[in-house]
Amino acid sequence: MNDTEGNAFVDRTYRSEDGLSLHLRDYDPGPRAAARLPVICLPGLTRNSRDFHQLAVILSRDDIAPRRVIALDYRGRGLSDWDEKTENYNVRTEAQDVLTACDYFGIEKAVFIGTSRGGLILHFLAEMRPELLAAVILNDIGPEIEAKGLMRIRDDLNDGTSPQNWAEAVAMLKRRHGADFPVLEDQDWEDMAVAIYREIDGRPAADADPAIARQLTSIDFSKPLPTLWRHFEAFGERPLMVIRGENSELLTEVAVAEMARRHPALSVVVAPGQGHPPLLHCEPTLGYVRQFVSEI
Repeated sequence: MNDTEGNAFVDRTYRSEDGLSLHLRDYDPGPRAAARLPVICLPGLTRNSRDFHQLAVILSRDDIAPRRVIALDYRGRGLSDWDEKTENYNVRTEAQDVLTACDYFGIEKAVFIGTSRGGLILHFLAEMRPELLAAVILNDIGPEIEAKGLMRIRDDLNDGTSPQNWAEAVAMLKRRHGADFPVLEDQDWEDMAVAIYREIDGRPAADADPAIARQLTSIDFSKPLPTLWRHFEAFGERPLMVIRGENSELLTEVAVAEMARRHPALSVVVAPGQGHPPLLHCEPTLGYVRQFVSEI
């Protein structure tokens, strides 16, 4: 990761209701941001707070309207404790962990950005504590997901291949996802590698409990996947944006059209040249995110 901002954030921890130590990154610009709602970033299935580093630096250091940005590591990811009870790796439990974090840090309302799994968590939060959500950005996720895309994620996460060094990690990501992300440059791939992997015993390793990825192997894809349309309705009339990667196999154009029909004020953004999930700090997507957040 091109992290020249060594003091951009503070590592913080809090305790889940069942006693796990959970980690987050706190990008707090101090008094300059006190009058504005914070932004809370929720990563994907096996991803972590590092996914949002570049975006968090940009939003927290905005010249005109800096924001406090908090990016979470769910249980079993990043620097958070792994859970021996692997059945707790589920959206509802992770949503409760987000609520616990907000309570611990005294956050009563915020702008939320949810990538993939993070967006599913936001659907649950909309029912569990709607007053917490001032506005929501769903990054390549909605109440209905495409089985083909989820099967691809299952296969990618469970193929058993581990890079021997950082160069190999970058090459592996390019090989797997290059066709879906033609706009990314070398630095983007390097940043992605550092966000996904953490150096353990001298080599990059996936920064998540393997039990999380294994859960996908138990899904019966011969049956329709469950949907969250009831939860989606709970977003109500609050400001809502959905970002779809142009080459996404998880969130379809049909699903986005139905979301727009049910939420007429929905802002729809397509991330050109990106797949699942789009990098939010890449233009032109970044511009849309900054504008959306600035209006809250």
